Amino acid sequence: MAVHLQNSLFDQGDLTGLRPLDELTRTQLGQGAWLDVLPQWLTGADSLFDVLAREVPWRAEQRVMYERVVEVPRLLSFFGADDPLPHPVLDEARTALSAHFAQELGEPFTTAGLCFYRDGKDGVAWHGDTIGRGSKEDTMVAILSLGAPRHLVLRPREGGAPPVRRPLGHGDLIVMGGSCQRTWEHAILKTARPVGPRISVQFRPRGVR
Repeated sequence: MAVHLQNSLFDQGDLTGLRPLDELTRTQLGQGAWLDVLPQWLTGADSLFDVLAREVPWRAEQRVMYERVVEVPRLLSFFGADDPLPHPVLDEARTALSAHFAQELGEPFTTAGLCFYRDGKDGVAWHGDTIGRGSKEDTMVAILSLGAPRHLVLRPREGGAPPVRRPLGHGDLIVMGGSCQRTWEHAILKTARPVGPRISVQFRPRGVR
């Protein structure tokens, strides 16, 4: 897939690796939900974006909405526990996350779901990752963001508090943990502002979608 990403001023050259996860900063959202954030976890992310945009088997999906079939406003790809990931640094990232959260999560991250947001017309509506065990159990979803900055917006399912906005830039990591998938919803909202392409890589434990 041919896309153009303006090179980051902070990410020139080849991949240089992952920063230590002990630099994560945690924010308590309430109701047992929390966020861990580490800006520029992956340094030198330009080349990873290029490889994923070009080589991942992206697919377009459709869904029924209001009695008509509509295009899902983003491209998707999914790698199960037994599937080879499309770049070695993603293996390193998954291994590092599994080791760092081993005691708190109690199991490794196993799958990787990828989303390609081509421009501001692409997004994902309010939802929680509640297909599978996330609907009943505390869990974690770790997201590595690549490409143009977009905001991840979160809101409590039962209302009563204003939305929380977290800007995600090139190489940033955000981890949604605790009860976040059950008690909060999150979205990447569409925007009329001109924005470049973005890829998100979501690492999840088994049985969480």
